[in-house]
Amino acid sequence: MGRLFGTDGVRGRANADLTAELALGLSVAAAHVLGEAGSAAGPRPVAVVGRDPRASGEFLEAAVVAGLASAGVDVLRVGVLPTPAVAYLTGSLGADFGVMLSASHNAMPDNGIKFFARGGHKLADELEDRIEALYEEHRTGEPWDRPTGAGVGRVKDYDQGFDAYVAHLVAVLPNRLDGLKVVLDEAHGAAARVSPEAFARAGAEIVTIGATPDGLNINDGCGSTHLDLLKAAVVEHGADLGIAHDGDADRCLAVDASGAEVDGDQILAVLALAMREQGTLRGGTVVGTVMSNLGFKLAMEREGIALEQTAVGDRYVLESMKEHGYALGGEQSGHVIVLDHATTGDGTLTGLLLAARLCATGRTLADLASVMERLPQILVNVPDVDKSRVDSSPELRSAVADAERELGATGRVLLRPSGTEPLVRVMVEAADIDQARSVAGRLADVVKSSLG
Repeated sequence: MGRLFGTDGVRGRANADLTAELALGLSVAAAHVLGEAGSAAGPRPVAVVGRDPRASGEFLEAAVVAGLASAGVDVLRVGVLPTPAVAYLTGSLGADFGVMLSASHNAMPDNGIKFFARGGHKLADELEDRIEALYEEHRTGEPWDRPTGAGVGRVKDYDQGFDAYVAHLVAVLPNRLDGLKVVLDEAHGAAARVSPEAFARAGAEIVTIGATPDGLNINDGCGSTHLDLLKAAVVEHGADLGIAHDGDADRCLAVDASGAEVDGDQILAVLALAMREQGTLRGGTVVGTVMSNLGFKLAMEREGIALEQTAVGDRYVLESMKEHGYALGGEQSGHVIVLDHATTGDGTLTGLLLAARLCATGRTLADLASVMERLPQILVNVPDVDKSRVDSSPELRSAVADAERELGATGRVLLRPSGTEPLVRVMVEAADIDQARSVAGRLADVVKSSLG
């Protein structure tokens, strides 16, 4: 069996790859690893369980809750809330661990399971390996020793989670948003209620799109992976900015008043300068990934802010931040972590802080984002290939070397197997967009021919 856990939990086609049986079994294993279920006398472990609005989340939630309660874990079911809300509530309620059912930006047929350790932190690889090994051991071997009678877990709906999380978001803001007009694209996802409520409580005038989830329309032509609707809405309504989330609202992209996109690198640049001004940018450092635009790196150098780069994935950004005590990090895709206020990427919090910066400075988003110039960057996804051979194919190695020689010091190449989907990502950066597009196209063809 291949490793179940990817870069962001266990993810796959719901009811095909990710079945109710798998969800139940993983939950029981997680209960034993994270909650030490049945290992000691005293109060039972407690888990917070949330989900995004996908239709499959309904039966998967039932399976997860059943697995946890059968293993002697008390469950606080918070319903449809963003991933960062489940992380926050796991910490604020003192729960032993949290579970979020979501496939983030993936299309509706997919779903996923993410676990959070005590405090609302993502799991280290070692904990994921222990959960997976324990699941496999009992799937193929001895049955679980399950509690009975009064030892089984109890299940409660925790309806207060919504208000507690929104209150937390608003309390974090350094200033109110009065006088600001914002369009919010909720991707028909987990933030459809949370984000509008938070922005409204903070004083903004809001227009919402993509805020009527029906279980089937999540990420469908809207949200952070499809910005055209938001761009048009911002211009149509004469808004100061637009904010787009993905299905589980752990990421945020923005649109300025003209309808131009502002990506995660630009948002990080704006927030880095704001936090340095406020004295909260610890170590004078921001953490990014190897996918960060070269223009971001150059802007931070010019501003005297150090940039620490990690492997792609917000979990690796977070690991670096925690290890070195940094306060701000994130990805070009819009995962932004403000560690003083969140243990994971939080799209609503990011959008609120960005909007607050506009109000505090009186400047437009376009003006603030101009601190960095994005160099042309082309990303091509190559599906249906053997992504495990990216680093071992001689033909691919030779093609990459040729591309790097062609680009010279003004560009770079990055090939990366996706951690959540069966594809290879080809990224090429160059001073000229046509050159970047040409090189990326050639490399994508080689990936397809050599790994297909």
